[in-house]
Amino acid sequence: MTLAMLIFAALTEGIRAVQRSGREGFAFGHGRRPLLQPQHRGGRGGGPRVVRSAAADGQAVAVGPVQTTEAEVKTPAAAGRRSAAVVQTAGGTKESGVKEAPLDLNPPRGTRDFFPDDMRLRNWLFDKWRRASELYGFEEFDAPVLESEDLYIRKAGEEVVGQLYCFADKGGRRVALRPELTPSLARMVLAKRGQLNMPIKWFAIPQCWRYERMTRGRRREHYQWNCDIWGVGEVTAEMELLSCIVRFFESVGIGSDDVGIKVNNRELLREVLHKNGVPDDRFAAVCVLIDKLEKVPLDHLRDDFRALGVEGSQLDSIAASVRADQTVDDVAQLVGEDSQAVKHLRDVFDMADAYGIADWLVFDPSVVRGLAYYTGVVFEGFDRAGELRAICGGGRYDTLLEMFGGEPIPAVGFGFGDAVVVELLKTKGLLPDFADTSVADAVVWPLAGGDETSTVQQAAGRVATRLRQSGLKTDVILENKKSKWVFKHAARVNAGVLVVIGADEVAGNEVTAKRLCDKEQQRVTLDGTHLEDLAAEWAMGEGG
Repeated sequence: MTLAMLIFAALTEGIRAVQRSGREGFAFGHGRRPLLQPQHRGGRGGGPRVVRSAAADGQAVAVGPVQTTEAEVKTPAAAGRRSAAVVQTAGGTKESGVKEAPLDLNPPRGTRDFFPDDMRLRNWLFDKWRRASELYGFEEFDAPVLESEDLYIRKAGEEVVGQLYCFADKGGRRVALRPELTPSLARMVLAKRGQLNMPIKWFAIPQCWRYERMTRGRRREHYQWNCDIWGVGEVTAEMELLSCIVRFFESVGIGSDDVGIKVNNRELLREVLHKNGVPDDRFAAVCVLIDKLEKVPLDHLRDDFRALGVEGSQLDSIAASVRADQTVDDVAQLVGEDSQAVKHLRDVFDMADAYGIADWLVFDPSVVRGLAYYTGVVFEGFDRAGELRAICGGGRYDTLLEMFGGEPIPAVGFGFGDAVVVELLKTKGLLPDFADTSVADAVVWPLAGGDETSTVQQAAGRVATRLRQSGLKTDVILENKKSKWVFKHAARVNAGVLVVIGADEVAGNEVTAKRLCDKEQQRVTLDGTHLEDLAAEWAMGEGG
């Protein structure tokens, strides 16, 4: 029997075997020997048995019945992965007849990518925050972005707990991405309490996470400027914080006509509720609803108040007491002038004149802040145009350590999100222009080809190193590029000087320096510091 006849018989028997079995047996690529095709389990049940040939025609052949289950078609998870069998071709490559769904190139909903231009803005804002903090004697700290879930469940309001990004780690421990930094700070203070010299003034710029409804200036991740003072029970601590916030606003061009800071005392609200018959065990829950009154009409919240036992004339009396047009004197008449909460508020407004921030502060008895741990004065920055939600906020939390099993330490602090202040600056036309930002002071261009390339590149590396050691930001052209591309690149990075080095320059131990603002150029020896001095002068726009 000839070789051709043997091959034909083998192929015929293979096809008959598949037909007899009634299921997948062998898959054949055009011009390829038969390959064993195993049962495919690409989901629950079988999937389409499509095998792409390595042949040039690019067609696919399916051998055996195709069994696509209804679940596989409808299940979103199945749609995002390969459903065809992957087989080994004679050439050793693995191929499939069905492509995966394209990757979603957007960041997760509510999060952001930071491209270089975005990073310039972020760094500018962070520098402003750091400068304001340092002017007031705050020290920087940080904490893990991942904390025990229990850290937040113990002290936060129900709203924050419901917004946690939380999960079990691989060890089965319940953890969460921090929604705010204050609990981590409290944990750190409690852990080192005997070693810390009170009072302490600390600041941080952490990234925080909350799974909440997104609005203008509010995302699911954001960076937040935090300043906290521990160990001071007097309102002088509040005044330092309020003044620090105002100094930041002024540093970016925002005035008291643009932004105000609402101030209240949470204990004052407790006294108002007590006068209206609300028991202490419902105080925190009622505060959460009162916090919503600025954004949600009272009639829309009556059912929620009723569920807490607050309704009718009782609710109307409370609502009247927390109207924004109420003065400290109005509320004092209700709770009495001997109230400590009233005294603290009067102290804040009296001291505001001394700090030069009286025009920024507004009394608003409806401000309670949404977190359950606040115990005294609370405050909230707001856009006077009414276009944005709270810009910043904070308050006193003297009993927070008790929630973690420690002895109480008086403390007060604030948080200030990046997204909302950027929106505010954008609205006011106050965002900085980074068009003239210098990415590099100098660009080094190794200009050579052929056998000289390596020598010239090494020389360029030595020159770049010298410039960098002298403090100049220096970029190097890393590939062989035409002059048009090089000059365009130098302009894009706003370099002041282009340093060209070719074979002739290497031989003469020199470089050609070109000032980019007017194209003046000089041959500069590499002896001494002539190059560094000239490059620094030209990079600063001098010497013209």
